[in-house]
Amino acid sequence: MNFQFTAEQELLRKSMREFAETQIAPLVEEMERTDKMPLDLVKKMANQGYYGVTIPQAYGGSNLGHVARLITLEEVGRISAAVSMSLQCLQFGGGCLNNSGNEAQKQKYIPDFIRGKNNAAAAITEATGGSDPSATATEAIEHDDYYLLNGRKVFITNSDIADMAIVLAKTKDEPKKEFSTFIVDKSMAGFRAGRVENKIGFKGCGTGELIFDNCKVPKENLLGKPGQGLAIALKGISEYGRVGIIGVALGIMQASYEAALKFSRERVIYGKPISNLPAVYYRIAEIYADIEASRLLAYRAVWLLDQGKNADVEIAAAKFFVTEAALRCTRKAMDIHGGYGCVKEYAVERYCRDAQLLIPADGTNDIQRTVVGRTLTASKK
Repeated sequence: MNFQFTAEQELLRKSMREFAETQIAPLVEEMERTDKMPLDLVKKMANQGYYGVTIPQAYGGSNLGHVARLITLEEVGRISAAVSMSLQCLQFGGGCLNNSGNEAQKQKYIPDFIRGKNNAAAAITEATGGSDPSATATEAIEHDDYYLLNGRKVFITNSDIADMAIVLAKTKDEPKKEFSTFIVDKSMAGFRAGRVENKIGFKGCGTGELIFDNCKVPKENLLGKPGQGLAIALKGISEYGRVGIIGVALGIMQASYEAALKFSRERVIYGKPISNLPAVYYRIAEIYADIEASRLLAYRAVWLLDQGKNADVEIAAAKFFVTEAALRCTRKAMDIHGGYGCVKEYAVERYCRDAQLLIPADGTNDIQRTVVGRTLTASKK
């Protein structure tokens, strides 16, 4: 077993850290205040090639793989969970195109996506469905050479900056429900953004509604084949959505650890730094252990993806463990800060707010336990 990054991956990590510290960090306070993502930052991330980490070079990507993607999200998440969340969802939309699109669709959409000209969103969740995509009510009615799309998606990350969306819709009710996925872009009348939610965290990363009102979608924009929609959506959720959430969580955990360690060394009580107190260094030890355990789970799961193996169980297990570990770590970092942990001058309160939003994202953690538990108990091994 080799637990080291390759030279290429290590170079990516260093360049990503430098980008996050120099280009993202100065904007965090403004994003917290305005709850808006600076569009020039989005463009800079595209120009750096971060959209196309898993996309083949033939379409303008770097094809570095899922381990590399997790590295980028962790490094961005260490500085801003909101930016990391936005980036991972942009990659989610592009990943679905790459996984399931035909050659014409890839040639039409992916190069512009890689260059930041088409910001992509994954539009799956609905108010009636939540964690159950099969309860999708958005409907696509087939006509001669197009589908007429009607429905409303909720909790869609990047809804406010999306130029296109991968949309899951119901295409048949009888004799059996059938779901398909579509590439919908802003040139199509009837596609618009709705309200943006006022969340406790991820300030700067828009989450809201996408509305389809008699939206006419050409048949060539059907992604995959009719009836493959659920399979396409679930693959995207596992390989891109859940992995992306894990990357954000790792970044938050690392930031919490660094903040707690720094504060404990600088805060003096009874004439000594509080880092000398067992109650403090026990918590730091626990944060460290959670980070190391989380990284082992997470990077093994994405390594399996890069080997071409199915990793749904490993990803689901990592998602519930790592996100809950992130919440534990941020709470302990706040405890170490004492009263200062509740003051916005210190970033740990932001880390805690952001970590809370990871729990329900891309399938609640009870859904992850269901994926793991049902698979294991059904196995004959």
